[in-house]
Amino acid sequence: MQLSSKDLLGLKYLSKEEIQLILDNAVTMKKIILGKSKKAPHLLGKSIVTLFYENSTRTRLSFELAAKYLSANAANISSSSSSVAKGETLIDTGRTIDSMGTDILVMRHNISGAPHLLAKNIKASVVNAGDGINEHPTQALLDMYTILEKRGTVEGQKVAIVGDILHSRVARSNIWGLTKMGAQVSVAGPATMIPKDLDKMGIKVCDTVEDAITDADVVMGLRVQLERQKKSLFPSAREYSKFFGIDEKKLKLSKSDVIILHPGPVNRGLELTSALIDADNSFIDEQVTNGVAIRMAILYLLTRRENE
Repeated sequence: MQLSSKDLLGLKYLSKEEIQLILDNAVTMKKIILGKSKKAPHLLGKSIVTLFYENSTRTRLSFELAAKYLSANAANISSSSSSVAKGETLIDTGRTIDSMGTDILVMRHNISGAPHLLAKNIKASVVNAGDGINEHPTQALLDMYTILEKRGTVEGQKVAIVGDILHSRVARSNIWGLTKMGAQVSVAGPATMIPKDLDKMGIKVCDTVEDAITDADVVMGLRVQLERQKKSLFPSAREYSKFFGIDEKKLKLSKSDVIILHPGPVNRGLELTSALIDADNSFIDEQVTNGVAIRMAILYLLTRRENE
């Protein structure tokens, strides 16, 4: 089996079988990361370019490491230091990169749909590393991979996603992916941060955090994205922490073997208490490792398409 599209733009467009294919390949890729040499020839001779219009540490670095671990040639372009700053259009930038023999272009953009536009205009595969408030597919895939590792399956798991759902591309991708894989998803957050008609996506929208995390197998906190808010959507950090932050008392409502996830970076004491972030059942750091494995799997599978 192979991926049906040359691009990976969102979990909305992937089938359950394609998601499973990526997760299965990530198992092999993680063995490379944990090995002594951290080098495999899977992408030898391939060229990977990361083009980020927003600041990023985890995602950009993990893609670059994923490419290098698989022996690809990797290059990074920052929009602030490229011809983009001189007024070059997105499509022109993409075509320029395409003309240099690039196999995969990994892009993050602050406008929803930007990677989709680029994918239609270049030959290289485009991987969406986050577009506006739309999707962040590779983050959701690494979240699902972490759940698979720690819980043994994604199907049937009750997953609670808590926080700024409205501005979270991570939440959207997770909702698409988790529901396709058979998980039961519930969400909670301030009413001002819950999109309208969210329940039509096959999930449970809860009025309180307590309701969302009751009997949960997985509790996922989300970063409050103040930079995406045109106006304050909650009274204060103290009020948010009190009613929507996840603490030890609230977490007792979930399963005794619940696992804690967060896409990072975490605002300590706001979305999660420090005690929970550092707890034995918190796998936030391992999510980062799994992110490299997932991105290795995606790069491999996209380049493998042309050989079949």
